[in-house]
Amino acid sequence: MKKTFILFAMTLFLPRSFGQVEIIAHRGSSYIAPENTVASTLLGFEHGADAVEVDIYLTSDNRIVCIHDANTKRTTGSDHVVKDSDSGVLRSLDAGSWKSAEYKGEKIPFLKEVILAVPKGKRLVVELKCTSEVLPYLKKTVGRYLKNRDFTFIAFDFQTIIDTKKTFPGNPCHWLCSNKALLEKNLPLVPGSGLDGVSLSYGLIDEQVASRVKELDLELYTWTVDDPAEALRLIPLGVKGITTNRPGWLREQILK
Repeated sequence: MKKTFILFAMTLFLPRSFGQVEIIAHRGSSYIAPENTVASTLLGFEHGADAVEVDIYLTSDNRIVCIHDANTKRTTGSDHVVKDSDSGVLRSLDAGSWKSAEYKGEKIPFLKEVILAVPKGKRLVVELKCTSEVLPYLKKTVGRYLKNRDFTFIAFDFQTIIDTKKTFPGNPCHWLCSNKALLEKNLPLVPGSGLDGVSLSYGLIDEQVASRVKELDLELYTWTVDDPAEALRLIPLGVKGITTNRPGWLREQILK
């Protein structure tokens, strides 16, 4: 009862932009479907996400696949290091059964397959888990779709995201950070690097950090938020987009 009252009270003071905050499906609608798959991508948009976020690695045969971890053990049960593996081997693995029998046989997708699952007017957020060596292949893969689909690129490695912005000057590029000391060190460097904004772990964001980001004229995004109370705390601070494992559910909760 107390939590419900607090949530209701907070909605009374939300800005008009409250209902327009972007909801981004983290690795797709990954609370239900296996992360970083075509199935979770489709479900994310079915659940009303404004965008879907996926992670990418480059394989040993220079193909871009969508997977979060550096190896396949957690999501397939077979232990292969992605960068040292041929895409054919990776694609033979079952990346769905660990989540549910319903998704048995779901493959580790090529980035191209995920791009083709993005409806017109929606956006794909691509997180580079590898470094700049992927960029020539990423440019080739994404280039043919730039006219009819929207892309944002994000990365933790500061130099990698700077290089990404140089490769895709017309697309938003955001630096990811979850470390307070590193944020204090690199945030002043972001505007001069040509980047468009930052995407911060929600625990780093308070009024002071949000104000500093605004002063630097940067976009502010956050991840991974599955708690409506936390979303309601962040939105008035000026967060433009929230990444969540539960896109449809979270939007319903914060709009109640």
